[in-house]
This record gives sequence, C-alpha cells and structure tokens, in this order.
Amino acid sequence: MSSNSFGNKITITTFGESHGIAIGVILDGIEPGFTIDPELIQNELDRRKPGQSSITTPRKESDTVHILSGLFENKTLGSPIAMIINNSDHHSADYSAIKDVYRPGHADLTYQLKYGLRDHRGGGRSSGRETAARVAAGAIAKQLLNQIGITITAYTKELAGISCDTIDLEEIEKNSLRAPDPLAAQKMLNQVQKIIDSGDSCGGIIECICDNIPAGLGDPMFDKLDANLAHAIVSIGAVKGIEFGKGFEVAALLGSENNDSFDGKKFTNHAGGILGGISSGEQIVFRCPVKPTPSISQQQQAMNALGELETIEIKGRHDPCICPRIIPVIESMTALTILDAYYSQFGKILK
Repeated sequence: MSSNSFGNKITITTFGESHGIAIGVILDGIEPGFTIDPELIQNELDRRKPGQSSITTPRKESDTVHILSGLFENKTLGSPIAMIINNSDHHSADYSAIKDVYRPGHADLTYQLKYGLRDHRGGGRSSGRETAARVAAGAIAKQLLNQIGITITAYTKELAGISCDTIDLEEIEKNSLRAPDPLAAQKMLNQVQKIIDSGDSCGGIIECICDNIPAGLGDPMFDKLDANLAHAIVSIGAVKGIEFGKGFEVAALLGSENNDSFDGKKFTNHAGGILGGISSGEQIVFRCPVKPTPSISQQQQAMNALGELETIEIKGRHDPCICPRIIPVIESMTALTILDAYYSQFGKILK
C-alpha cells in the first residue's frame, strides 16, 4: 500500500494538491446497504473549511463535496466511494517570490531532497488542504459508527498556553476555538488576537474521547489499536505527538497509582480505554499537540536553493492557529481507525 493510503479492512486513498484543480478521496471496504446522508458529509467539511472566523485563514473555499461513485439513492453499494472537492480560491502568485526558498517549519526542503522537485504553490501535497479529503471519508465512517452507538468527540483542551478548567461538550460548537469551556475560550480568543497582531502564530492541545467502544478492538503486537490510532493521528501534518489516558503523567506515578481499579461503582481509566493494544470497553481518551502554523507574517531567515540564507516575509492567507479546524480532521481519522478495527474484529456491522 502506498503512503497515500491508510487502513486495512477500510482503506482511504487521498489525492490532489493545495493549488491543483481538486482534492479527493477513495474510500473502500464499506459494506453495501448503509444509508448515507450527504448533508452530514458536507456539515463535517463545513467545520473544517477555511474562512470560518477571524482566527482562520481568509481563503474562501466552499469545500462542496461531489460524490462520484459508490452510492445509489444514498445507499452504499459496496464498491469504492469516490469523492472530490474542487479548489476555487487559490492565489498561486502569492508563492512566486519564494518558489526557490525553503520556508522554515515547512516540508519544502524535505520534499525537494526526496523527490528532486516540488509544487511550491501553497505547499502542494504537504498542505493541510489535503485533510479535507480525509474529513469527507471520515464523515461516512462517523455515520456508520453512529448507527451502532459509537461517538467520537474532539475539542481544544489548551491553546496558546491557556487550558480549559471545565469540560462541557455542549459548548464546543458555540465558540470559534471549539473549546468546551466558555470562559477559557474567551481568554484563548483574546490571546490569539494579540498573537495575530504581532504577526505570529500559536499551537495547542486537542483532546479526543470515543464513547461506547466495544471491548476487543485492536490486535496484539503490530496492529494494536493505540498504535494504529497513533499512526492515523500523527499522519496529520500539524500533529507532533499523541498520549493515551494519563499519557506522560505515568512516568511520575507508582504502579499502585497507575493501575486501573474498581471502586465498587466504576473502573478508573488511567489507560485511556486501551490495554495491551486492545479496547477495554472503557472510554478511549487521547490528546495530541498541534504545532503553531509555520507560515507567519514576521520576517524570517530561510535557506534558498543555492544554499544561501535570505530574509523572507511569507505572503498569502494562513491560519494563526490550526486547532479549531484540525478538530474534524482528528475526529475523522479516529473514526476511520475505529471502523477499520471494528470490521477486523466483527466482520461487518449490518446483520
């Protein structure tokens, strides 16, 4: 399987570049007979699309999804589901001045070293634009999982050093940061505005919870559920790591403190719902750090194709913080991974 594809029983293959004609995805392995609502696919894409608020890129893309195959009268046929999303608002001229410069924090240099050439327009294939294709596929996976009661919810846990003190899932879609704490959300927004005014960017931490996961998902050794989730999540360009349950906190705990126990009412869940790579039936919980957007309007030192340093100022339209728009991407990759594991364990959903 190529590096443009992901999954075992359920596979996706994405294609397209940031400033190309379109981006798209082929989703394969879905059994026939499911009713799919195209509006719910579009709703997920709308959560990810640019131009949503003052803290996202002003690039205006409708991100309208076109379903080419695999559905008939809104039911899955069992054949590959192909979807495309046209690119309509790309300003390629914004990148002409830096086409021979390797932007700091981007994949420009590594793509050049690997392939000997690259699409400099908006990062080409390495652009976050590719993730819209993942969201289209993930929206279908979420619909299938919802039919068996599995839900996946991600939110901004921390942004620009400001953390949420409370977790109210009803608040997530009520603010532009998609934070579950309205007071923290306002503080985050104020801080991001200061960062925007300084010409800089910021990162954050996304937390994701998966409810009603049956026990037994995931295979020992190389197809552990947490290993496959890590693969899925860290494959998203801006994500720099992942932790499950207590995560890095376990390094400071004793075994007696970290081992999950039953207090007569419920189990603790320090493991984050996965033990030995297999789901335990408890809520799956993980967090991932999202790096600051590397494209900033401040002047920076960069190396050019001749190996010389030069001062650049990146033009174009960029998110000062990726966190709000990366949330549906994280949910989508999680849904695809959980659905893949479900098919591996149970064979099918429809009986």
